[in-house]
Amino acid sequence: MEELHPETQKAEPDPLSTPKIIGLTGGIGSGKTTVAKFIEDCGFPVYYSDDRAKDIVNDSDDLKVKIKELLGEEAYDKNGLYDRKYVAEKVFNNKDLLHELNEIIHPAVRIDFEDWTKKQTKYLIFKETALLFELKLNKQCYKSILVTAEDNIRAKRVMDRDGKTYREVEAIMEKQMPEKDKIKLADCIIHNNTNLEDLREQTEKIIFDIE
Repeated sequence: MEELHPETQKAEPDPLSTPKIIGLTGGIGSGKTTVAKFIEDCGFPVYYSDDRAKDIVNDSDDLKVKIKELLGEEAYDKNGLYDRKYVAEKVFNNKDLLHELNEIIHPAVRIDFEDWTKKQTKYLIFKETALLFELKLNKQCYKSILVTAEDNIRAKRVMDRDGKTYREVEAIMEKQMPEKDKIKLADCIIHNNTNLEDLREQTEKIIFDIE
């Protein structure tokens, strides 16, 4: 398949103009990260919100203090690193605690994203985040892209990738916003039920159709 490049598809606007933010999301096992890599292959920058959050909770002394106050000293291990397993178990069945944790982390991620945005020159930039619709971040985006797949396919991917049982994956999926609700909110939808070539083709078509 011929490789597509943004410069051959359409002329880019003035690089000094404000770039359009495209939100990219998808539930566990949807293939969201793979789509993000395809987007980068096409020459567009992607901000990985979830990865940046993992860095920020380790880099910010202010966040460390607040998180420890909320979840206890065990939220960080003996090396001073954020203990994701402990935190996940702590907030998994506690919506109020999860909300309070998000209230600590997400403002810091938002500031980090704003700083990142100022450095970008492409006319489209992509913000990858698992909670695009849950946190209503789609309202801050020009368009939103949802990567979705059938539940059984998503579950198998996670089981193969993470070694989890079906019940464990099902429990995680049940905690996430239902796919049918995300589909209603999304501007563009990528169905990842077949193979990587089809996934790449869908991704490229959507990217270069955005005006």
